[in-house]
Amino acid sequence: MPHAAHAADAPSAPPAARPEPPLRVLVGAVLRRHRERQGRTLRDVAAAARVSVPYLSEVERGRKEASSEVLGAVCRALGLRLVDLVGDAHAVLARADGRVVVDLAATPGPGAVTALPRRTTSPSAVVLAA
Repeated sequence: MPHAAHAADAPSAPPAARPEPPLRVLVGAVLRRHRERQGRTLRDVAAAARVSVPYLSEVERGRKEASSEVLGAVCRALGLRLVDLVGDAHAVLARADGRVVVDLAATPGPGAVTALPRRTTSPSAVVLAA
């Protein structure tokens, strides 16, 4: 007699993916976080990047899509490299997706593990290196 299919035997549908935020929102949040960590004002960073304060504010809030030239200027004004900006945005997306993020460029703090395993068994691990 043929085997009857059970609901448990049916392939499960992948979980509904959460919509990813627009890249401009991630980039703006990363820029703002770096600026605030440095204790700098919008006016200070805008002047150093040679962009207007209202424009930089809009970029930080994710309302304007900045050109690569503007992003480069703002990154330089903040002492960042573009790879740092992209890496931080990637880390935010990876964490939101439930992945473990290891930043190999980060300076280890007290008690930090300084050696990584040779191979990860987790398909959800993400390693960032700059």
